[in-house]
Formats: sequence, structure tokens, C-alpha cells
Amino acid sequence: MNYVSVENLTKSYGIKVLFKNISFHINEGDKIAIVAKNGSGKSTLLKILMGKEIADSGTVIINKDIQVVLFDQEIDYDPNLSIEEFMMTLDSEPILALKNYHQSLHSTDHDFIEKALADMEVHKAWDLENEMKQILSQLKITDLDAKMGTLSGGQIKRVALAKLLTETRAEHRHTLLIMDEPTNHLDVDMVEWLENYLNKAKITLLLVTHDRYFLDSVCDIIWEMEDQNLYVHNGSYATYLENKMIREENLNATIDKANNLYRKELEWMRRQPKARTTKSKSRIDAFYETEKVAKTDTRKDGLELDFEMKRLGNKILELKHIDKSFGSKVLLKDFSYQFQRGEKVGIVGKNGAGKSTLLNIIQGYEKADKGEIETGETISFGYFSQKGLTYKEDERVIDFIKEIAEFYPLANGKSLSASQFLRLFLFDDQTQYSPISKLSGGEKRRLHLMYILYQNPNFLIFDEPTNDLDLPTLTVLENFLQQFQGSLIIVSHDRYFMDRIVDHVLAFEGNGKIRDFVGNFSEYREARSREEALEKNTTVKPEPVKETVSTVQNPTSSNTKRKLTFKEQRELETIEKEMPELEDQRAKILEKLNNEADYEKIAKLSSELETVSEKLENHEMRWLELQEIM
Repeated sequence: MNYVSVENLTKSYGIKVLFKNISFHINEGDKIAIVAKNGSGKSTLLKILMGKEIADSGTVIINKDIQVVLFDQEIDYDPNLSIEEFMMTLDSEPILALKNYHQSLHSTDHDFIEKALADMEVHKAWDLENEMKQILSQLKITDLDAKMGTLSGGQIKRVALAKLLTETRAEHRHTLLIMDEPTNHLDVDMVEWLENYLNKAKITLLLVTHDRYFLDSVCDIIWEMEDQNLYVHNGSYATYLENKMIREENLNATIDKANNLYRKELEWMRRQPKARTTKSKSRIDAFYETEKVAKTDTRKDGLELDFEMKRLGNKILELKHIDKSFGSKVLLKDFSYQFQRGEKVGIVGKNGAGKSTLLNIIQGYEKADKGEIETGETISFGYFSQKGLTYKEDERVIDFIKEIAEFYPLANGKSLSASQFLRLFLFDDQTQYSPISKLSGGEKRRLHLMYILYQNPNFLIFDEPTNDLDLPTLTVLENFLQQFQGSLIIVSHDRYFMDRIVDHVLAFEGNGKIRDFVGNFSEYREARSREEALEKNTTVKPEPVKETVSTVQNPTSSNTKRKLTFKEQRELETIEKEMPELEDQRAKILEKLNNEADYEKIAKLSSELETVSEKLENHEMRWLELQEIM
């Protein structure tokens, strides 16, 4: 069943063309991810499909039998409504039945009560209520009486997500679900739950996300928006990268040919007499087309710089016996840690666990209840927070960066101009001379990131840097950080980003406990999963029973531990032989992943890692079962 058909769609803002004559189709069951740098028109395209924006030209045909539902980054809500009342503002018959049922609980009108109960049965609202409760529980929304106006930005987004998922379940019509950065403000457990939910749900999905693990798990089609065009890739993120590389190689070959032709035609143009024949005019037109191709700029994601970082002394940063609580909630308890030169530390944990509080304590923005912090004299912090950028409305991008310095120093004695540095972070010449107020939300976030890096700090602190950043920018940032010689702290829920950058994890595990784990984020999660599996399989010993004539067990009773069968014994021997081999194989793959920058190879290695880790986990579980039998 065809949901959406779009032909020759064009949209511009002033002289900036977002996309030109793009065409596509969305069919039932499609799960599509849109990949593009900020400012390319992703959000605008979604709004056109929702009817909130009008295209300059082209046709958009949406099947009359489907509903289109949007999860936007900007949430509309009445601050005076409770969470439960906000959830009940959905416009569907099952939700209306549920609303009437809740009202009937406080009513003495028997007819109203009977009708409410009948409507619950007719519209299957009992199932919907259970599913709504499960969704709210998974997104850690427990106080349904809380007013929307008292919630944090992250809480509001989670409530809005719960409402949207409930809406898609409440409607019996075909639904196209459009989601713009749904994983922002969700912790890892929530992201993985949503990932699993969307994977299993029989829905049609159009998604904008920067989370590459999430994208790969949920979507099987990628739309790439670039240079005013839309390219369709069937397959994984690795497939998209491979196709993109091939396209760019073909483009570069075309540019090389055009350059050769351009030099010959330029010579002819210079000798060209003023009187133009029809034949020469067509050749002149062809010349300008060749010139356009020859001057195409393909410099986009390359970032190979030898940075001249501010000197780091022997003393970096040391935290000694830090305590921090808010009322009865303990965030930090006797926490000590000494940061090393060049160390890249990832901080993970659930929302509200105290991650941002630790960052503020480190920089002196907040005081610890107890403990001591020693910061080296040479340390220059660069803090990328979630608060956003402060700027003058009419200030141009290039001027904003030049306020720091005209040039960015390199270790070889050379330097990059402010404009060159902006170009490395995907700000083209036109955007550099635009007012900051005209940038998209994602572009402002990218400029904020650049503003921090351009100050050349030697100790970077990033609090959720990947929120609202596009994938091309994340690729550039990852390349930058991999070459960064200073110390680095990252708080992030982006699993892919953390795996590529960090080599050490501080995990907030609740009640002030912070676990120090050497390795990347996926290694930490695997270690936790193994521990949880072992805890679940640890049998609880029963209370001893007083021996009487009637309670003493016969040695041959069924409770006596039996011996393994011959087949089980052989299986145990095989498992015990293969487990060390799998662990060794997994360690080698992880080592390759940590040193690999090529996305195609990363994708292949990640797939191998998943296969080996799953097999190892199955072996461990079966080993425990066989041990229990013995």
C-alpha cells in the first residue's frame, strides 16, 4: 500500500535552496532514516509532509486512508495540565472511551457508567490502557499527577514520546510515524527499549536521528539529503557510506575530466571573436556548464590536522573523597579519581544520576558537600554544555569566531584562518557571512561546538554533545577528538560516539556509587549484562528444615544432584574449550575497532563483534545451567 508520493519537490528560503526537484515514495512497512547535515532541510521536509510548511513547487500526495503523526523537537503543551490529562488529549475513540471510563469512576450515573464500560470493550481500550502504562513505565514517568509546567525539558520530551506511541497504538487506521531526533534526552536503557519497540511494531516510519546504532537497528532504508538532492540507499548505515563514497569518487572523476576540458575551452574563449555565430554560442553555453562542474567543491569531511595544543603540566585534575547530595538523594559518595594526560573518559548513567553535577563541581560552578579538588595550573577547560550559545542577533558567523582569534595555530608553525576552520566544520562561505539568528537549531549547536574548540583548550568537557548534531558533523567531531592530545570527559547516551572515542568509563550506578571501568562503552555494557545474568542464575539457598522422620530425604530422591549424561558432559567440555577462544576473538575485534576509522570496516567489525559476543553469552548461560545440574 502506497502511503506518500512526492514528485519534483522544491523549497527555498531566500537565495538558499534546501532541495530541488526531489521525488520519493513511502510504502506501508517502510522504515526510513534521513541523513543530512544541519540546514539541509530535513525538518522542513517533515513539516511539508505534515502540511505545516508549503513547498515552492512540486506535488505531495498522501493517501486519504492514513494518518500522519509527528514527533517534533518542539513540544506544544498546556503547562497547567497534569501528565495524565496531557495523555488524554489524544483525539481517538479508544482514548475517549478511556477518558469516559476514568470519569465514570467518580460518577453515580449508572447509565453513564454502563456506557463507559461498554465503550471500553468495543474500542479495546483495556489493552490500550495497559500498553500506555507500560510505555510510561519504560520511559520512567511515574507521577501522572505532576503538572506539565513543572517538568524538565527532558521529562516533557519523554511524556510527549509516550503520548505519540500511545496514539499510534490507539488508532486502527494506517499510520505514518514521523520522528525528529527521538533519542535526545533518553538514557541508554530507554533508547534500547525504544529501539526494540520500533523494531517489533508493525508501523511505517520516517526518522531523523544522529544515533547510528539506533538507525541501523530500526531502519532498512536511508535517504541522504545533500547538495539539494535526495539519494536513496537500501540497506544499513555501512551500505550508505559505501554508496556515498562511490558517488563521490565518480563525481571527482567527472570533475577531473571537466577540468581538462575547461582549460582547453578557456583558451578558446579567450581567442573568441566578439561576433558570435549560433554554433559558437552553443559552445559558449557548454563552456559555462563545464566551468560549473570543474569548480565543484568536494571538500567536506576531511580533517587531518596537527594541532598545537596548550601545554599540559604534570598535574592534570584530581578529585579526592567527593560527596554531593540533594536532600535525601545521594549523587556522589566518597568519590576519588585522578585524571591522566590524554585520557578520554566517558561518563554514563541514568538521567538525574548526577553526571552534569559532577561536571559542574569539576569546573567550580557548584560546590561539593565534602572533599577536595586539585586542578593543574596549566589546565584550560573547554566546556560544551546543553545551555546553548549566547550571541548578538545580527552578528555574523565569521565575526563571532574571529572575536576569539583570527587564526587557529597548528603544530608545524602554520595556522588556519577562522574561515578555513569554519569550513572544516561544514560551514560554507555563504553561511559564514549569514547572521547567526538565521541558522537552524542544529547549525547553532554546531557553531557552539566550534566556538569551544577554536579557543584551543587542553581539557575538554562535553555534556551531551551529540544532541541535535547531524551525522556529517559527528564524523568531523569524532576525527577531531581522536587526534586531540589533551584530556577529555564526555557525558553522552550516544553508544556509537562513545565507542569510537572513550577508553575509560565512569558509570553512575545509583546511590552515589560510581564504577571505574577500563574500556569503551559497549565493553562496559557487556560486562554489566554478564553480571546481571549471573545474578539472575544464582540460586537462592532455602532455609534449613528441621529433620524429622517425615522430612528427611531419601538419598535416592529426586532432589539429589544427578550426574551429567554423556552428551551433556561432552557439551560442557566443548563449551569450556571454546569460551577462552571466543573471549580472545572478541578482544582482538575490539582492539581493531578502537584503531579503525574507516566506516565500512567499522560496520563489518561491529557485526562480527555482535555475533561473537552473542555466542559467548549463550555459552556462559549454558555453562551455568550445566553447573547447576551437577
